[in-house]
Formats: sequence, C-alpha cells, structure tokens
Amino acid sequence: MKTLCVFCGSSLGFKVKHRQLAENLGKQLARRNIKLVYGGGKIGLMGVLADAVLENGGVVTGVIPEFLMKSEVAHSTLTEMIVVKDMHARKQCMYSLSRGFVVIPGGIGTLDEAIEIITWKYLQLHKKPVIMLSNDHYWEAFSSLIGRIVVEGFAPKAIEGLFTTLDDIDQALDTIK
Repeated sequence: MKTLCVFCGSSLGFKVKHRQLAENLGKQLARRNIKLVYGGGKIGLMGVLADAVLENGGVVTGVIPEFLMKSEVAHSTLTEMIVVKDMHARKQCMYSLSRGFVVIPGGIGTLDEAIEIITWKYLQLHKKPVIMLSNDHYWEAFSSLIGRIVVEGFAPKAIEGLFTTLDDIDQALDTIK
C-alpha cells in the first residue's frame, strides 16, 4: 500500500480519543511510508491527521474544493494541494489517487464519503479495500444500519462484506495492505 485515503471530520468532536486516533494513524502512515490523501483541511481531525503525518516525515496530498480554499480552512504546509471544482470532484480525485480507504470518526461529510466509496464498490467500480476504523465503537451504528438494510430486503447480504470494521490502527493498516 503506497497511497491511502483517509476520510475524517473537519471537527475534533468531544472525545480526546478521536484526536488521539487521528494523530496515531498519521504517525503510523508516516512510519510505514504510506502517502496520505485526504480532504485538505487544517481544522478538526483532518488537521490533526495531516500534521501528524508531516511531523513524522510523511507525505500528504490534500484535495479541496475551491470554495473551501476561499474560506481559509485549507492546510497551507502540505506536500501537495490539489484544488478541484466541487465536492464531487474532490471525492473522484481522492478515489483516483488512492489504493485503499480508511474512515475514522467524523460528521455528515465523512459519512457521505464513506457511503459513496462503499456504493462504488458495490457497483463494481473498484475493488479497493475500505476500513471503518471504529474508535470507541464509533461506527457500530453504521454497521447495524447496513445490517438492517439487508434484513429489510433493500440490499443483498453481500453489502456487509464491502467494508471491514476494525478498532486497531495496526490491524487496519495490515488488513488494507
């Protein structure tokens, strides 16, 4: 695994555990020489993650829409910043640059990114690994919702295998490799 996309929050959330997860994931990416591709922000878990990669000698590519560049949330010291037209172009660019995906805690934007990349996998547009890194059981409700979708007959059981939910960074990076 040379390049990994991480979807995460532009907020820190209330739990210090989530900030620590972002920081530890960033350190591990740098140590393993895995290039980070992410949303390009300097705020929230995104900023913590990118800073941890950079502070540990890693490489970071941010992908950010023009309108977010103007609102001054862009990280200014990344290895590379790609500015795109809109949010859809951002997801497409992040997808094309990455060999796999890790989703850590975040808000509705993170959920949107996770759903879209899982949907693309369901539609057989890619075979890249998707890991939901469930710090403090964060993604348990998501996994339950997917199970409910299956039970209610809105999708085949196979959708449950489109992503893997783990709670350990090393295990996640080893699995995705």
